[in-house]
Parts: sequence; C-alpha cells; structure tokens
Amino acid sequence: MAEVRVSIGGREFEVACRDGEEHFLQSAALLLDNEASALNEALGRMPETRMLLMSGLMLADKTASLEDQLKQAPSPQIALSAEDEAVIKRARKTEAQLGAAQAELAELRAELAEMQSKTHSAGSEAENAKAEREAAEAVLADLKAARDAAEDRAKAAEAKLEEAQSRADEAEAKIEEARAAKDSAVAVMRSMVERMEEAAQRLQKQD
Repeated sequence: MAEVRVSIGGREFEVACRDGEEHFLQSAALLLDNEASALNEALGRMPETRMLLMSGLMLADKTASLEDQLKQAPSPQIALSAEDEAVIKRARKTEAQLGAAQAELAELRAELAEMQSKTHSAGSEAENAKAEREAAEAVLADLKAARDAAEDRAKAAEAKLEEAQSRADEAEAKIEEARAAKDSAVAVMRSMVERMEEAAQRLQKQD
C-alpha cells in the first residue's frame, strides 16, 4: 500500500491506496479540493468533517447529474469517452474513500472519548487513593498520640510505684526500729523485775 498526502480545502491528509493508483487518488483529491474551496469561499472555513461531507455530497451530486444526463441522451451520444469514464470512476472511488475517511474519523473520535473517560476515571481513582492515604495517616497519627500518652501514664505510674516502694521501705525500717525498741524495753523491764525480786528476797531473809 502507498501513502499519498493530499490537500483538500486547505487541510492536509494522508490517504492509503494501492501501488500504481497514486495519480488516480491525486485526481480525485483535486476534484474534491475544488468543491471544498468553493464551499470555503461561499460559507467560510468550517469544521473538517462538515467540509469533507458537503464537498463529497456536492461532487456526488454532480456525478449523479452527469450520469442522468448521459442516460437521457440519444443513443448515438450515450457512449462515453475514456476520459469521462475515468472521471466517473475517480468520483466514485473518491466517494468510497470519503466514506472510509469519515468512518475512520468517527473511530478516532470514539477512541479519544474513551481515552478521556479513562483519564477522568484514573484521576478519580487517584483522588480516592489520596483521600484514603490521608485518612490512614490521620489514624496513624492518632495511634501514635495514644501510644505516647500511654507511655507517659506508664512512666507516671512507675514513678508513683517507686515512691510508694520507697515509703514502704521507710515504714518497714521504722517498724523494725520500733520492734527493736520494744524488745529493748522488754529486756529492761525483765531486768528490773528480776532485781526487784532479788531485793524482795533479801528483805525477807533479813526479817
């Protein structure tokens, strides 16, 4: 297949054709360009699809009119010259190529719409992912704050426990001192009682 660049209505197009048919395609594009140029002069510059459609319709109308005139002509004049037949063939081929170009354009537009839809969907998914990440980060921050608070309470409780243990040790020391003092007092009292009993016995012997 050969690729041919043609100009129609001031716009450039690349059209594929069979090898060896490039000159037919150029001739058909020239016919279509004449119609498009006339449209641009009469109506001003218009969208690409509308320009191609209207140019093709005008060219097809002329071709159909020419065919009707040839059919209505007397029999001796019905025979067409090789040039006329070539023009008709090129016009019909141009119509077919125009239809194919329009179908291809419609497919491209559908693909573009699908790509735009996917892009929008991807953007929405990215926004959702960002929102979920921010929510997860917020939860993580809350958990970290709760952990720090728990560690602070644990340290405070440990300090209180150490303080209570210290007080308990002091109280136990005082209790031990009190026990020792009591034992000492009991020993002193026993010694005094023993001395009093000895004194009483000596008094009894003297009597």
